[in-house]
Amino acid sequence: MKSTTKSQQSQDSHAIGEVRAFNRFYTNHIGLLDYRAMGLGYSLAESRVLYEIAETPGIDTTELRTRLGLDPGYLSRILRGFATDGLAVKEPAADARKHLVTLTERGRSAQAEQDRASSAHIGEHLADLTGAERDRLLDALRTVREVLGERPRSRTMVLRAPRPGELGQVIARNGARYAEEYGWDASYETLVAGIIADFAARGDTEREAAWIAELDGEAVGAVFCMRADAETARLRCLLVEPRARGLGVGSRLVRECVEFARRTGYRRVVLWTTHVLTDARRIYERAGFRLAEETAHPGFGTGELRGQTFELDISSPGTGSANQ
Repeated sequence: MKSTTKSQQSQDSHAIGEVRAFNRFYTNHIGLLDYRAMGLGYSLAESRVLYEIAETPGIDTTELRTRLGLDPGYLSRILRGFATDGLAVKEPAADARKHLVTLTERGRSAQAEQDRASSAHIGEHLADLTGAERDRLLDALRTVREVLGERPRSRTMVLRAPRPGELGQVIARNGARYAEEYGWDASYETLVAGIIADFAARGDTEREAAWIAELDGEAVGAVFCMRADAETARLRCLLVEPRARGLGVGSRLVRECVEFARRTGYRRVVLWTTHVLTDARRIYERAGFRLAEETAHPGFGTGELRGQTFELDISSPGTGSANQ
């Protein structure tokens, strides 16, 4: 039997509590406890049964029960109700031990109305979100499905040098992303524009480099490695689009930057960020970066931030790996 430490038990208990808290929040938020009150006409279980039968006409009741994890008696009561209302018919299969269920024309109309009502209800919850908030939500939902069992779609990631015109796009995407997600004003975009203009003007192809991350042929991220001094490289302007977050793009970009700095002869890599960029901080810390300094920063039109300087020693072979 696998032993469990007190620390692991505490972490498990915390994780369980977080999942249960999310379940309570979500069921209340979209009204799952009173599905009929949402104008859908049927309970959540009844609606799911209608949906599965519509998706697979002639589905075996055993398969239907397995898909939904329903008690056999409960499913039988639902199907009897559907038959009484003229929504579905149940017929014996070639194997007498099985029964097949199909929706009637009335049942298909009811399911289509359920689908429209459900879509409208969810649409109301999405209507007040900004584009950035919607991207973050959809990325989080995809992550939940993948982690908890759905097979993720195979995706191809490549890193390459910027093409003509892409440095300007990186500036624009930085300005837009941080304005949408954090409310930063144009002073941040101005800062990024200055950094990237300096990179382009210096043209130091031996000790500086930039990478664009492509996912399935679409540009979804960028990072720059620039010279701070003879022994210090500076990681700058890391950006990962919301639709690509959680897929390892940020970690891959940081790793590429660090490896370039090591090959080029730098002894350390530094970077500057702010305390609100928690996802980026986790990427840096996984790569081995450690917080070296924290100071007040006037912010980018949103009030005071805490500026944070991180450092990574790469002077010895094997240091600065993602496993640190």
